[in-house]
Amino acid sequence: MGVLRAGLCPGLTQEMVQLLKSHGIKTVVDLASADLEEVAQTCGLSYKALVAVRRVLLAQCSAFPFNGADLYEELKTSTAILATGIGSLDRLLDTGVYTGEVTEFVGSPGSGKTQVCLCMAANVAHSLQQNVLYVDSSGGLTASRLLQLLQARTQDEEEQAGALQRIQVVHAFDIFRMLQVLQDIRGAVAQQVMGSSSTVKVVVVDSVTAVVSPLLGGQQREGLALMMQLARELKMLARDLGVAVVVTNNVTRDRDSGRLKPALGRSWSFVPNTRILLNVGEGTGPLHSHRVACLTKSSRQPTGIQEMVDIGSWGTPEQSPVLEGNQT
Repeated sequence: MGVLRAGLCPGLTQEMVQLLKSHGIKTVVDLASADLEEVAQTCGLSYKALVAVRRVLLAQCSAFPFNGADLYEELKTSTAILATGIGSLDRLLDTGVYTGEVTEFVGSPGSGKTQVCLCMAANVAHSLQQNVLYVDSSGGLTASRLLQLLQARTQDEEEQAGALQRIQVVHAFDIFRMLQVLQDIRGAVAQQVMGSSSTVKVVVVDSVTAVVSPLLGGQQREGLALMMQLARELKMLARDLGVAVVVTNNVTRDRDSGRLKPALGRSWSFVPNTRILLNVGEGTGPLHSHRVACLTKSSRQPTGIQEMVDIGSWGTPEQSPVLEGNQT
């Protein structure tokens, strides 16, 4: 369910929202599950007003059946496709990243995950003139690199400055800060949808591994629960608010086969709608700009398709060959 905000229903004022949030009640679920008598006492609010607001919110947010035709029409009108600016990568993604979905780039350190995210952020902000929110949890974001990417596309300093202003950056170096940031984003985007057209279209999380991996394994039993809470926040942000969510993930080696696979285990594998694996190509070193991108999960394209991606420049030559892979 959604984040509480003024105007969500009759009687829910900005003052009431602020008082509720100050006592940890931030979403409709929080309010629905709270003891309203206790909330009324601690927040200094009218018990009858709280009951009335909760009754209306439950009626508004309850599930009602839809037929397939209505859902398909809604999908067509609400889905946007945002190009990454890298031609070969867009071909793998079926023309770009989709709003309402989570797209994941997987690879070892130095495979180009952050570079791809920076290229995409620069392209969406400059060419598409849409707002991007970049959540940096690994310290890989540098403003100088973003500026270099924009300078490669335009020499107009005003255009460069405008694009940079459309890229908002937040640092989150632990899971709790990350969850707080995502909840704040949901609230902010929801208000933007209601109030203006200048909404965030892409949220980049680079990377999920940096905040989740320290919690997994050993005696830290709450790690899996926190990871799945993060997954829910990302999916809700994409689905409920029509945002394209892009995340990066590391790789680990399988104990039995010895092959590389995405980190964070099977539970996380169901989170991304689309997953692309980035590898250093044969005959090239880690400092070389070319990478092999392989589509390993998709609902639109056959998996196993590979493309050579040039992460050193914004875009790739059209003659870049398609690498054949096993298709399933």
